[in-house]
Amino acid sequence: RLGVLIVRHLKRLERVILGYLEVCDGPEEEARLGILEALQCTIKHAWPRMPCRLPVLLKALLKMLWDVHTDQGSTPEPVKAALLQGATECLILLDRCSEGQVKVLLEGVYSSCEENRVRECLRKVQENT
Repeated sequence: RLGVLIVRHLKRLERVILGYLEVCDGPEEEARLGILEALQCTIKHAWPRMPCRLPVLLKALLKMLWDVHTDQGSTPEPVKAALLQGATECLILLDRCSEGQVKVLLEGVYSSCEENRVRECLRKVQENT
């Protein structure tokens, strides 16, 4: 709703986003799915300000990808797939607004990762132009 005015609240919003990405909120993961959507909208509207936030957001998204992949809890597969897709879309948007920096940073991660689901997400980011 705020559009480009979201820039005024980026510092506070970043803390909220990071907090929600860290914590599993039950089988339906409604909060994480919602915060991924909010992050996508934020990146789209405040894209010029995202490159300086790239290290923090990239680390949080990668950690969430790994947590979702390794989760042995009661989260259904469609919810896990939606979380992985949402994180992948955020990584793609971050890559676009940072002029390819995400792809460069993910090269080492992709080559050392042996988990297929996580590799698939990273591959999508690498192949997206």
